Amino acid sequence: MSAATKELPPVQPDAVLTPPTRRRRRKAFAGAVLVVLIATAVACAAGLFGAQHTRSSGVNDNEYPTSITTVTRGSLSSQISANGTLEYTTSDGSDYKVVNQASGTFSKLPSAAEVFSRGQAVYRVSNDPVILLYGNTPVYRSLSEGDYGPDVRELNRNLVALGYATRSELDPDYFSAETAYALERLQYKLGEDETGSLAEGQAVFLPGRLRLSSVSATLGTRAGPGVAIMQATSTNRQIVVNLDASEQTEVKIGDTVQITLPDGQAAPGVVSSIGTVSSGSGSGATLPIYITLRRPQAAGTLDQAPVTLEITTAAVKHALIVPVDALLALSGGGYAVETVDARRVHQLVAVTLGTFDDAKGTVQVTGDLQAGEQIVVPNV
Repeated sequence: MSAATKELPPVQPDAVLTPPTRRRRRKAFAGAVLVVLIATAVACAAGLFGAQHTRSSGVNDNEYPTSITTVTRGSLSSQISANGTLEYTTSDGSDYKVVNQASGTFSKLPSAAEVFSRGQAVYRVSNDPVILLYGNTPVYRSLSEGDYGPDVRELNRNLVALGYATRSELDPDYFSAETAYALERLQYKLGEDETGSLAEGQAVFLPGRLRLSSVSATLGTRAGPGVAIMQATSTNRQIVVNLDASEQTEVKIGDTVQITLPDGQAAPGVVSSIGTVSSGSGSGATLPIYITLRRPQAAGTLDQAPVTLEITTAAVKHALIVPVDALLALSGGGYAVETVDARRVHQLVAVTLGTFDDAKGTVQVTGDLQAGEQIVVPNV
């Protein structure tokens, strides 16, 4: 760095500007800047930036307690720390509701935590099975040969997936004779009358494989059509984090996550979805974030388990890196670091702040600096 470099304005202790970083980080950063400013105030009182030093020679050694560190170049990442709960849930965190459409008496009911797949009987009404089929169109009518519609399309897809017909044999949206025959084969497998039609209460259509979380119906009571009798989730587990709503903009789908399980084991994860409806208000508002484990087997059989998380929200490579406490707030705005050359001459160099690494207490900077240069940090 040339000795002819124009010296920047002196540091003013009362001119702290908060850098453009997230709220949680600001407290730690402000504390570090305050320490630097106190040290700088002492330096100013001792004449560190006094008139006896010429602009061409930079700033000479000073007597306030400091140490020297080196500007480095490397990778740097920014994280958000959070607590979450590992649990069975759906992709958006809402439960599936199993709505009964059959009339009669509940003659067989499952228990919470039981799992059901396509084509299985979830419960029975007057000993007739109510089977699970996959789809998003709820049951709203009986289906028989000659019917058209999205519910027929879903029935045909299920019959193909269960192996009772091939795709080429069925018209996607039409209940054909081939659909009736495939349905008879399913009814035979279930031990039911082979009618070739689907009564309104004989099936429930839900998005996928189910894990029951609660059952509200009672064995032996009357089954009423249109009543939700169970709640369920998918068989997948996710980590649910109620994140400070002010930090939501920093997190995005695809961010990597380091998960610490209750036994201390670390497991990788990824942000899979972000909720859109916040809870609470004001500074207490939170937004749900959903995190998927990359290796679900690492969590064993855990459910409703507390976990801690480090969400990586930004990462840079080949960055110039300095300690946060090396930053000096300038009276005209912005920040600088104090360099020391081989002749023990000190000089202020303006820098622009980038990504912060909270875990290491470092920050990415850009400016008239090079890796390997020595800079001043306070001893406190």
